[in-house]
Amino acid sequence: MRPEEAYIRTLPKAELHLHIEGTLEPELAFRLAQKHRVSLPHASVAELRAAYDFTDLQSFLDLYYALADVLRDRQDFHDLALSYLERAHEQGVVHTEIFFDPQTHTARGIEFGTVVEGLHGALLEAERRFGMTHRLIACFLRHLSAQDAERTLDEVLHYREFITAVGLDSSERGHPPAKFAAVFARARRHGLLAVAHAGEEGPPEYIVEALDVLQVQRIDHGVRCDEDPALLQRLARERVTLTVCPLSNVKLCVFEHMTQHNLKRLLAAGLSVTVNSDDPAYFGGYILENYLAVAHALELTREDLASLARNSIAGAFLDEEAKRRWLSAIDACVAGA
Repeated sequence: MRPEEAYIRTLPKAELHLHIEGTLEPELAFRLAQKHRVSLPHASVAELRAAYDFTDLQSFLDLYYALADVLRDRQDFHDLALSYLERAHEQGVVHTEIFFDPQTHTARGIEFGTVVEGLHGALLEAERRFGMTHRLIACFLRHLSAQDAERTLDEVLHYREFITAVGLDSSERGHPPAKFAAVFARARRHGLLAVAHAGEEGPPEYIVEALDVLQVQRIDHGVRCDEDPALLQRLARERVTLTVCPLSNVKLCVFEHMTQHNLKRLLAAGLSVTVNSDDPAYFGGYILENYLAVAHALELTREDLASLARNSIAGAFLDEEAKRRWLSAIDACVAGA
């Protein structure tokens, strides 16, 4: 094991941008397809992996939604989540905040409760086995209507004790955050926190809308913020957490090469940048691989890596005591390195 890999594994980290459907590895997809007699668009694991060559966000989403069809019962969602949680634990994740897309499943006739109960059971098992804490975030699909999001929020509220926040994901182009102002306002009235994808393929204005109209606590992606100097200053001043996903950004052609990624510049500008894996089964790596990719391509120091870990804890939906405990653990890791 390379020294930097051992160091990154040891750093206590939170993962704040992880779509649980995006952890569906081809091997599990084929096993579940056989279980439920579902036809997949490719004949083998190798062929399916070869299909993970995307030109943009939409080309990825087309395959992502097709493969989600193998997820049918509570055990499927449990197995999917537990597989991710075991890997995350091995890579030093101590707290995870998992996105799921209810509409992807309810549109196929899968009960909302089937999804949530399967995921929640896996999260509780990981907490018992690893001490890993967790939050569950239900995302609205922005290419669907605001009315459909309102119906989804009704179901979220039935499982309010399991769900901490709502989010906004899927196709960003042509779907500004303001489209969902009313549903986010209702979610806030019920005490739910909020996050939103903005500034990945969409313009910096979408980041401003997410902050001012949806009143989100975090911005998912946000890498286009440096196109607007005033926004850049605001994000630094207000310490808004950006949940950046480097391998995803390269895989979906937001940046052509990792060496062009702006993560290091954003970090140097004082922004609360974090590293996350987004849809790791599709994008070539989990959180460790994302840290290693930016460490190598951007020549990050160990203190840079520790800053990313600190930002992930500071930006998590954890209580202040838990944050202090994990921040102290990061300091001890750095001192002992």
